[in-house]
Amino acid sequence: MNTVRRHYRYVKPMNDAQSQPPPSTDPASKPYRGRFNFWRWFWLSFLVVSLGYAWYSFYVPSNKVTWAKDHASAQQQAAQSGKPIILFFTAKWCAPCRIMKRNVWADEQVEAVVKAGFTPVMIDLDDPNAAATVSGYRVVATPTTIITDSQGKVLKRVEGGMGKPEFLDLLGKLNPDGSKVPIPLTK
Repeated sequence: MNTVRRHYRYVKPMNDAQSQPPPSTDPASKPYRGRFNFWRWFWLSFLVVSLGYAWYSFYVPSNKVTWAKDHASAQQQAAQSGKPIILFFTAKWCAPCRIMKRNVWADEQVEAVVKAGFTPVMIDLDDPNAAATVSGYRVVATPTTIITDSQGKVLKRVEGGMGKPEFLDLLGKLNPDGSKVPIPLTK
């Protein structure tokens, strides 16, 4: 049986005076303390701006629109009141939907117009209970806004997001009896 012997050399530890190099008088060898570090501030600013934009993109304020619980209850309310139905198809993962909820649905003027002349219902595409409504209206993209009369006949369909002026224009043009829906002026 071969045994291998290992020989280790004992190295004497250096004392503190030997371990530290002598201080340098060269100004180029000094650290950047006190000097402006462009890239550090650039990336820090980029991080702050990115976080602010992410918060803004996903923040959706609450709105005061009285939404119907589901499509069946919206049809029932519309049949009783004779108002057209606004079907707003959305999803939790849909960024344009969040933008539209923030810029359109949270607006007081939109709220007043919708309350005065429409029955709104928000339908989540990922909700299994809404699958029949989603397939019945052949919704494949979000956000999709469909306006129907009280019997369910489609009057107008818009796929994709829209701003407040386009949305108010859409609501102002559509009313089954031919009269324009009054759009209250903002302060």
